[in-house]
Amino acid sequence: KTMNVLYLELNAGISGDMFVSALIDLGLDIRYLKRELEKLNLKKQFEIQIKETKVNGIACKQFCVHEDTGIERSFKQIVEIINTSNLSSEVKTLVKKLFKKLHKAEEKIHKESRHFHELGLLDTIIDIVSVVTGLKLLKIDKIYASKVNIGSGFVKTRHGLLPVPAPATAELLKGMPVYSFGPEGELVTPTGALLLGEFVTDFSMPEFKVEKIGYGAGHKKFKDFPNFLRGSIGKVKKESNQKALIETNIDDMNPQIYEYVSERLFSAGALDVYLTPVYMKKNRPGNIFSCICNKKDEEKMLQIIFEETTTIGVRISYPKRIELEREAMNIETPYGKIPVKAGRYNGNIANISPEYDDCKKIAKKQGIPLKRIMSTFKINCNLQA
Repeated sequence: KTMNVLYLELNAGISGDMFVSALIDLGLDIRYLKRELEKLNLKKQFEIQIKETKVNGIACKQFCVHEDTGIERSFKQIVEIINTSNLSSEVKTLVKKLFKKLHKAEEKIHKESRHFHELGLLDTIIDIVSVVTGLKLLKIDKIYASKVNIGSGFVKTRHGLLPVPAPATAELLKGMPVYSFGPEGELVTPTGALLLGEFVTDFSMPEFKVEKIGYGAGHKKFKDFPNFLRGSIGKVKKESNQKALIETNIDDMNPQIYEYVSERLFSAGALDVYLTPVYMKKNRPGNIFSCICNKKDEEKMLQIIFEETTTIGVRISYPKRIELEREAMNIETPYGKIPVKAGRYNGNIANISPEYDDCKKIAKKQGIPLKRIMSTFKINCNLQA
């Protein structure tokens, strides 16, 4: 099984219009996009234009929004536009969620609940709705991105000259890997940072088969610097089975603590926790403490391990894991039906085992040795197979 992924190369940062431009170059149908934007019920207030341009010799798409009103809307006014639009409920919900995040960032920085200034212009609404529409139409399951080039120097705002990234942008970039390279100027806009925070789940390059490449040009022109966003769409294997193995060697901890740590890890979603006895430096006995978890739960496991054990570091690897297709069934025995777990490989049963607790209940209820029930189960499995 595979999923469609989009990889964004943020060597020149990102803005809302650059994101839309790249999606158009990747196949977002312009007629479809225009029909969706008409659902905002803002006729004659804006016009969109898609230009063919070149950046450092590379052919790019450039998404332009021409607005007639120049009105700077408040958060409440923008929400009202979305609520009264004919967009799908799914798109409405996501767009409002994005504007709420943007509003919170602006409010935190400026301590003003009504502040939006240039972010309240129609082009911000158009950019966000267009990106949401594009990702949905292109059926993107997951978005990866490179580290974010934020630019350097200062940017002119309604509040005067501010350092790059602008405070609201910096707020929205929290948690993302950033760096500064190239010409002075703002490379990441608040809208661009907002969209990255919402849609990008992994800031690394995936191993994937590239099927389409698109280039979205920015509106700023820099000397000897390619101001475009490159996006690549391809397929990767679904990560449903991707696991993380976290290990650490411990020789200075009260062994009673292992039980409590294991309980916490299992409660937090660990798939397995186990100890392997080892001899460490100076032949001191110790243990390799191992935890297997879903990759998405890795941070939770690390928090618990560092809180509860004496380790000062761990090793993390991502082993390839192959799982049998599991199936629950019942096997007839002289002692009644016993629930079992069967594992299939290429459609054939490769492994089968009884539910231990059910066998134990039968043993207690009928006064029969547990080992006899287990042996009988094996015989009946072979007969019924």
